Amino acid sequence: QGFIMHWKISKEFEFCYGHRVWSQTLNTEFSLDGCLKCRHLHGHQGKILVYLEASELKDGMVTDFKHLNWFKQFIDDVLDHKFILDINDPLFSTLLPCVNKNELIKFDENYYLVDLTKFKDDEIHIKELYEGYVIVDFVPTSENLSAWFLKIVQKKMDKLNIKVSHVEFLETPKSKSTYYA
Repeated sequence: QGFIMHWKISKEFEFCYGHRVWSQTLNTEFSLDGCLKCRHLHGHQGKILVYLEASELKDGMVTDFKHLNWFKQFIDDVLDHKFILDINDPLFSTLLPCVNKNELIKFDENYYLVDLTKFKDDEIHIKELYEGYVIVDFVPTSENLSAWFLKIVQKKMDKLNIKVSHVEFLETPKSKSTYYA
């Protein structure tokens, strides 16, 4: 009786971010109170674990860990110290009063940034306000973020024919979501 060999590797990434879970509801029988803290603007030290798998090794590896350096750069350049905001958040126009949703710059990884050229003549703190947002089209819960990260990594790793088995996302050291391919 043969069995299939299977390897899995993982790499960890950390970043600071803010978000707001505007859709939060609670069942007080389980939560013990009705305080909807996640609806507040707040921040986390997030941790992403990306798991890659293969049934065959190439050069003795699933793939080189350095093949995820691009993802670290994405996290550092796009998300670190930014506020992740759902485009459908009822507070969108309050938080970004001078932004037209139709004028956002869309990126392949399914997020938007404010077009800062509109603010080139404004004071620096106004520009800094608007460059601090990463806009997505989902409520930025840990569950939705883990799914988003998996899709981003899988799209890129397809070029190497590497499978992403799952992504774990921790918004705190004790609260984790996992999304499986």
